[in-house]
Amino acid sequence: MNHRYITELSCSMLLLFSLSSYLLHSEVDPKTVLVHYMPWYSSKSVSGRWGWHWTMNHFNPEKINKDGQREVASNDYPLIGPYDSNDGQTLECHVLLMKFAGIQGVVIDWYGIEDFRDYATIHRNTQHMIEYIKKAELQFAICYEDQTVKHMIEGKFLQKQEDHTHGKKVLQWLDNNWFSDDAYIKLDDQPVLLVFGPQYFKAEQWDHMMLGLSKRPRLYGLPHLLQETKTSGVFGWPPVSGGGEVVPAVWTEYLCQLYTKGSTEEAVIAVAFPGFHDIYKEVGLHKSIGYIDDQAGKTFIETFERAWNSKSQFIQIATWNDYGEGTVIEPTKSFKYQYLEEVQKYTQTCFSQNDLQLPVILYELKKKHMKNTVAMEDLKQVSTLLFSSKCAEARALLQQYLVKNGRQNHTTDDNNLH
Repeated sequence: MNHRYITELSCSMLLLFSLSSYLLHSEVDPKTVLVHYMPWYSSKSVSGRWGWHWTMNHFNPEKINKDGQREVASNDYPLIGPYDSNDGQTLECHVLLMKFAGIQGVVIDWYGIEDFRDYATIHRNTQHMIEYIKKAELQFAICYEDQTVKHMIEGKFLQKQEDHTHGKKVLQWLDNNWFSDDAYIKLDDQPVLLVFGPQYFKAEQWDHMMLGLSKRPRLYGLPHLLQETKTSGVFGWPPVSGGGEVVPAVWTEYLCQLYTKGSTEEAVIAVAFPGFHDIYKEVGLHKSIGYIDDQAGKTFIETFERAWNSKSQFIQIATWNDYGEGTVIEPTKSFKYQYLEEVQKYTQTCFSQNDLQLPVILYELKKKHMKNTVAMEDLKQVSTLLFSSKCAEARALLQQYLVKNGRQNHTTDDNNLH
């Protein structure tokens, strides 16, 4: 069944199709599956200290519980343990997992180019991540947080009258450095630029700031701000607000309205999310933004199904790794590879579910054998094989280390590895 006819049905009728359409993936027009990525984590072993996004000035990752897990600001726990966003071994693991799941592009949450708060660190980490994205032959786009301008003004780092000049400087930097990159995501040769909001700049300011760019971007913002900003389109996001629980009927209606909003395939970037369970109230930062039950994985299955059957050319998964807000699809202690296996069913990737384990095994072994030059040479070869999609050869080379250590099946988060 053609997806255009599916989206014309009422929201209630769409519920009836959730199972039957599962069998019809091959008949739906191809989608570009993207994932929203947070490059803001710091670990003591790599950066010399645990960063705010793991601690939120409340938790201490040096504390390890009886299960061998560090204390971090999250309601779930990374399968590879808390990591550093500037660690090449982490980035390698992440992009290989994405590649094997059939994810084609990464939307990186980006705070600009200034040395204020942790913005410069995030910028450096973004540049590092892009190197690995391109190595994995994936694509990337930027989601610019223009709320940074407000914070820099409040912090006396930027004068109010300099805001427009600053915004133009940021866009010019993007134009000079990333928009023309062959790996940057484009529509009709226009770079796709997401803005989380916009929360600061207004429509006329965006128009002025984009004057003179060699590659004028297609601007995508949040749906409820579309009229204020006159963006090219919108991107969906978990619809939480006010601190209460958002039940399935409410987020279902949000998605139905989102997918009837655009008259063209380019107008809406569809969204899939696993749930929403933030840690903000617990750490004393502020009240919870809201809550969406993961329903043991069912929420992701349903939101991805709706995104796949929408008119949208792009699907953005929100998110790969926002642990503070509990929207994580990367492998975790609670869900293992469940979400990536679900994505594989749609993308019809040539990689198997078992292949998804290989980047994690490689990551763990590299951490364990960092001082063993012979082992590290072998593991470097494994990395080359995985980036070349030669999983069987990589698995054979890894097996000697798993057998040698008495581990036919890999374990995760040995704290000595981090």
